Amino acid sequence: MHLRGAHPGRLVASHYPVLLQEEAEGQAEGDGALVLLSHVGRPDEAKLGLGGGSAPDAGATESSELLAIIQGPHGYISPSWYGYRPNVPTWNFAVAHLYGVPEVLSDAENLDVLHRLVEHFESPLPDPHLLDATEENSEYAQRILRGTLGFRLRVTRIEAKEKMSQDKPMESVRSIIDELRGTGPYADPALADRMARVNRAALGGGAR
Repeated sequence: MHLRGAHPGRLVASHYPVLLQEEAEGQAEGDGALVLLSHVGRPDEAKLGLGGGSAPDAGATESSELLAIIQGPHGYISPSWYGYRPNVPTWNFAVAHLYGVPEVLSDAENLDVLHRLVEHFESPLPDPHLLDATEENSEYAQRILRGTLGFRLRVTRIEAKEKMSQDKPMESVRSIIDELRGTGPYADPALADRMARVNRAALGGGAR
């Protein structure tokens, strides 16, 4: 995820993993709001306009709106793949822009999010290296906690866009998918799979 925030006189961006907050975690029943949990490393919280924080700060300000960019498969599409002329190259992509004002988490909440992030990414490994795997690890986690700031982002606005050659003849779409699944310099199996899913109905339902 890319995070972008407003800073006086300039735009700033940071890159962090996120978790989806479960509806039971503080949401009203039937709320249905999309809520992201994550953290930033200090001093990114100042750059991104994250106000508050757990430490007393007489100069603390309220958090400003953040833009979280969730990016799916994307890549170059050569005009030589269309099978007809004239044409021009393009870039296929899937992306969602999520807006909201972040709520700064307490140290205890932030530590819980850090534990869950590590568990999420470590659990597929044969020997997961969890923050609480040993007493030494737990003590280290407490130390690094001071260098991070956790936040909860309730999404209030979403702008999503997907460009997967939907406007092209299906013969061209099939050709593009084949090229992306090939061995050329712009091969991209993930983008090919996404194109096949998006265009499945037009392709006759057989694409995977």
